[in-house]
Amino acid sequence: MVGALNPEPGEIKASDRPGTALGGENREMAGETILEVRNLTKRFGALTAVDHVSIPFPKGKITLIIGPNGSGKTTLLNCIAGLYQPDEGQVIYKGEDITGYPSHEIARKGLVRTFQIPLPLSKLTVLENLLVGYQHNPGERLFRSLFARSWLRQEETAVEKAFHILTLLGLDHMWDRLAEELSGGQLKLLELGKALMTDAETILADEPVGSVNPVLAHELFEHMVNLTQQLGITFIVIEHRLQIAVEYVDHVYAMMEGQIISEGTPKEVLNDPKVIEGYLR
Repeated sequence: MVGALNPEPGEIKASDRPGTALGGENREMAGETILEVRNLTKRFGALTAVDHVSIPFPKGKITLIIGPNGSGKTTLLNCIAGLYQPDEGQVIYKGEDITGYPSHEIARKGLVRTFQIPLPLSKLTVLENLLVGYQHNPGERLFRSLFARSWLRQEETAVEKAFHILTLLGLDHMWDRLAEELSGGQLKLLELGKALMTDAETILADEPVGSVNPVLAHELFEHMVNLTQQLGITFIVIEHRLQIAVEYVDHVYAMMEGQIISEGTPKEVLNDPKVIEGYLR
């Protein structure tokens, strides 16, 4: 992890301008806040995994959360997504207090979590995996399923949407391949596609390029940037491969022992002595 914080000369070209990503593109953070956590706290017995964390997440941007293992990053995402119930604080999404809502209700509001290890339906095709996530098909109801005319057009709409997403992610040529035939990087893209199929507006991505070869890892982050620009999708990302992630993100928060210890541009955070010390512990 020390190498990630101190990349080799020339490996990352950082701009000195505030609000500029390390990749050189000026991507200001000003704008509407779509998600906010206020004094969020989660305890497991005597351990405080998330300790009064407050973060505003801007709409249509990529926010990176970093920190060593055990710093509270995944617990924070789980509290936001409804997988854990916070002990204190609030989660505000699009102006609504969703604290304590179950995860399926939060997902229906457009706030969707993806996981470090993709778990596709391996015996279904890539296209079928996406169609499972479509939420508006009346043919899934027992009575309506008996009358094809009432849901056939919606089925066609779902397939059209799925192919559009596959095209955006560069997977359209693999639509009829079984999910079990995909590479690790392609499975990560499929995981992202499944989230988009649910009409996600904000995606909580836990290590989206973990265990993916560098070429595909860069491609995956490029897809995220394109989705923010084309569809206005908001990404909140946990990632340990900082030398890749920092080229694409807009803002960084660093966590240590459940608290935010630094925030700012990638260059500012990675050069913060508190962050460097935290990774060297």
